[in-house]
Amino acid sequence: MKNLKFIYSIIVLSFVFTSCSNDDDVPVPVNEEEIITTVIATLVAEGSTVTLTSRDLDGDGPDEADVTVSGDFQVGLTYVGSVQFLNETENPAEDITEEVEEEAEEHQVFFLLSAGLDGTINYGNNDGDGNPLGTQFSLLPNAAGNGNFAIILRHEPKKPNDGTLDDAGGETDVIVTFQVTFEE
Repeated sequence: MKNLKFIYSIIVLSFVFTSCSNDDDVPVPVNEEEIITTVIATLVAEGSTVTLTSRDLDGDGPDEADVTVSGDFQVGLTYVGSVQFLNETENPAEDITEEVEEEAEEHQVFFLLSAGLDGTINYGNNDGDGNPLGTQFSLLPNAAGNGNFAIILRHEPKKPNDGTLDDAGGETDVIVTFQVTFEE
């Protein structure tokens, strides 16, 4: 009987010791990746508004994104813009822009103009360290042309960076491309 109690004690103690964990083994909380179904860029210059919208409600599903551009950009006008990121799988839609701005040090919006578009883009807001965020920006079309205007949201880019995606690194949360026209 003593041997049985001894064996039972060993078993109980083995459970106690194996259930204790070292604080170094505590998993790091994972920052859930945002679901972004919709990107809306609104640009205003002298009473003229151009809205760029990309809506992809099925994400990586079979349907293509619904991409619209409400008008052309006038050369020589400075457009003040803002970008909004939404998750429209929620009802009401979740505004991911708020989270991007709250975690500004961990995000940056990049803007790319393809060949055929001559324009200047400047950041309109920064993170707490003075590095570009980009949910606010400006666009100055310098010459007439047609091409692609891409908006890319990066998570955990290197900051500061030289303004290129290669230097910034990080993970792409969303990338959308709009066919736009700069006209005289």
